Amino acid sequence: EVQVDELQRLLAGMEKEHRGLLLKMKEGEAELARLRSVEGDKLAEQDRSAQLEKEVAMLREKIHHLDDMLKSQQRKVRQMIEQLQNSKTVIQAKDAVIQELKERVAYLEAENLEMHDRIEHLIEKQVSRGGHSSRARSKSEYVSRYVGSTLTGPKPLPLIRVVET
Repeated sequence: EVQVDELQRLLAGMEKEHRGLLLKMKEGEAELARLRSVEGDKLAEQDRSAQLEKEVAMLREKIHHLDDMLKSQQRKVRQMIEQLQNSKTVIQAKDAVIQELKERVAYLEAENLEMHDRIEHLIEKQVSRGGHSSRARSKSEYVSRYVGSTLTGPKPLPLIRVVET
């Protein structure tokens, strides 16, 4: 009987120890599951971090490429502006030359007309021999007449007065 009591006491102790070990085992499994979850989260975070680093590197490369393209376009625009300014300068210079040539042509046409009038006047003198004489126009009248009528430009031409001596 003492042995049976002893065995029952040992059995009860073993059952108690069994329940304690089961409880410890369940706690250990829960802790292990929690650690695995944390470790899985860390792995997921590491994967996400690596993916984000790749995206950042790719975006930096794109930004660098776009910066290069922008600088290139800015250089092209600056060159085009310089070419445009150079062209404007050349055009202004050519316009000034053209204006000067127009003024020369007007002056020469006026001189030509004056010469024609003089020739006509001399012919009339020879024909009429002392009859009425028509007044010859002065060179300045011809120049002002031609400068005002034949040339149309952005600015009116100045009156050119030539005094005969």
